[in-house]
Amino acid sequence: MRDVASVTGVGGEGFAGIRAEFGLPSQFPEPVQAEAERAVAEWMRDGAGEREDATGLPLVTIDPPGSRDLDQAMLVETRPGGGFRVHYAIADLGGFVTPGGPLDAEVRRRGQTMYLPDGNVPLHPTVLSEGAASLLPGEVRPAALWTIDCDADGSPEHARVRRAMVRSIQQFDYETVRAAVAAGNPHPSVAALPALGRLRRERAVRRGAVELQLPEQDVAPDGRGGWQLVLRSRTEVDAWNAEISLLTGMSAAGMMLEAGIGVLRTLPDPENGAVQWLRRSAKSLGIDWPREMEASELLAGMDPNRPEALALFMDATRLLRGAGYTVFDGVAPEQRTHAGLGAPYAHVTAPLRRLVDRYGAEICLALCAERDVPNWVREALPDLPRLMEMSDVLASKVDRACLDLVEAWVLGDQIGREFDAMVLRSEQGSAEVFLPDPPVIARCEGDGLPEGGRIRVRLVHADATARKVTFERAGE
Repeated sequence: MRDVASVTGVGGEGFAGIRAEFGLPSQFPEPVQAEAERAVAEWMRDGAGEREDATGLPLVTIDPPGSRDLDQAMLVETRPGGGFRVHYAIADLGGFVTPGGPLDAEVRRRGQTMYLPDGNVPLHPTVLSEGAASLLPGEVRPAALWTIDCDADGSPEHARVRRAMVRSIQQFDYETVRAAVAAGNPHPSVAALPALGRLRRERAVRRGAVELQLPEQDVAPDGRGGWQLVLRSRTEVDAWNAEISLLTGMSAAGMMLEAGIGVLRTLPDPENGAVQWLRRSAKSLGIDWPREMEASELLAGMDPNRPEALALFMDATRLLRGAGYTVFDGVAPEQRTHAGLGAPYAHVTAPLRRLVDRYGAEICLALCAERDVPNWVREALPDLPRLMEMSDVLASKVDRACLDLVEAWVLGDQIGREFDAMVLRSEQGSAEVFLPDPPVIARCEGDGLPEGGRIRVRLVHADATARKVTFERAGE
């Protein structure tokens, strides 16, 4: 949910300059669009084929308000003998994308959906991503349907995936689910989600998973043709929803490792000095960190509303550097775990928005059906890490550029004004500071700025053309 720390922005210019700077396409080439439309027409004509009919499962989706590219639909049940059963339907593009065709080539080139405030640059034509392949409510859709049984402690006991036809019965957003849970009347399809979600979070902490409870900056329309900065705090529903996706990705990784073929999302263990650095940072912030306590336990127990916690979360990003993709075919790789999750993990739950998930899904579908992994998947595996790395870098740059631009728009007429700020990360001669109102993260010039401390800062520079905002410590 977005909190109240928002400010109306100025500038109705939009983000055309960013789109041009990073070479983002405005539309799909005609052969790509034509192939997608033909695929939809063929699917509408041919129907389900040999897919399992799972349209009787009361699946629901949980996504941000207004979302149309719906990758996942879930049903979480308690089992009669104890434990949980998760039905997790994932959009299936296998019947729409022809390997080696124009659409496949374009999707490989794009890598992932780019999200900009004034409109997305989708991975697939919207006739697929917001139409025939999206798990929209009330519509029968092809899916890779996972069923995962967990014991009473939330530990997975068995997982399988198969191609099926599904129908989501309702589309929820995070706030709607949160309010229903708080009122004691959650939808039956997710009534067991809080219990399983909490158990999975507890297991994650015990595994050593590192979760940084940093608020997320976002850009939204201000209702007057311009833009505003908002903060989106991570809620329990976000965490529970994420745990179902993580559970599925971990199950997929286990299948791949057992079979000796797959593509994993990996992160090496932090270098020896990273944890020691974090301990020194905690000490300087006045945070008690018992020697026997793991970093995951400390971070999970901190109040994200406290300034020293936010500062430590920023420093803890050092523990999560070096993420990438590891492919293997024949021999399990040496690097097989994601240190931030404390377990092996694979991306398989967002194929409408991320290229690699389609390949991961095809591998798991073949393994569960006891079929050979398709040759087109095997042949594509070696190039996937490069393609995903390029798109990840581009997505990060685009996201940062949009935030920087709106920060400069919002502050452009306030040069010389003073603000309350929190020091997130201090370096010699400057620091990174966070302004709660408006929610801005920027550089502040000055020596000896205390990490985790609250200070007054003065705006000295706000240039929308350069997308740069600079503060100095007030009173200097």
